[in-house]
Amino acid sequence: MDISALHSVAADYVKNAAEAAKQAAGQEKEFDSILQSAMDMINETNDLQNQSEEAVMKFALGYATNTHELNAIQEKADIALNYTIAVRDKMLEAYKEIMNMQI
Repeated sequence: MDISALHSVAADYVKNAAEAAKQAAGQEKEFDSILQSAMDMINETNDLQNQSEEAVMKFALGYATNTHELNAIQEKADIALNYTIAVRDKMLEAYKEIMNMQI
């Protein structure tokens, strides 16, 4: 999945997730490694949200005046949050589907 066509979106965690998916296509992954990668994604999203809040505070206090940089940081955090929410929704959907299977 090449995401560079999406108007130069180049978040590191998205690239890493795409590379991991390519590598996992030929081999099985254990559940703990999948869960660990999901937790890493959540931590990265949290870090980006914290950086965004910090940038807003600096801008509000007058320490930063570059609105373009502020907007870029906020967009990066927003994209990470939307991606994390999409993954969460797919995981919940898969869980519900598994729970509805009859044995």
